[in-house]
Amino acid sequence: IVQKLYNPGIDIDGLLLTMYDSRLRLSNQVAEELNKHFKELVFNTIIYRNTKLSEASSYSQNILQFDINSKGADDYIELAKEFLIRNQER
Repeated sequence: IVQKLYNPGIDIDGLLLTMYDSRLRLSNQVAEELNKHFKELVFNTIIYRNTKLSEASSYSQNILQFDINSKGADDYIELAKEFLIRNQER
């Protein structure tokens, strides 16, 4: 849709679920719809809702600077690994 309407030259590497909370029906519905319509583009890694992520941004730091041992940092490290693997396969 983005390519067609706004930028035909854009290359979308993937779609990422962020601020995900499995306890919320809306989070699960969004995840289900993304996977239903864009399965091949959705990253397996999910960035879960996390207090440390919110705190990091309020201190103008990324999560790796703020708390490298947090669940949020783990999520982003996993995303980086998945992104690199996905792009090596291209």
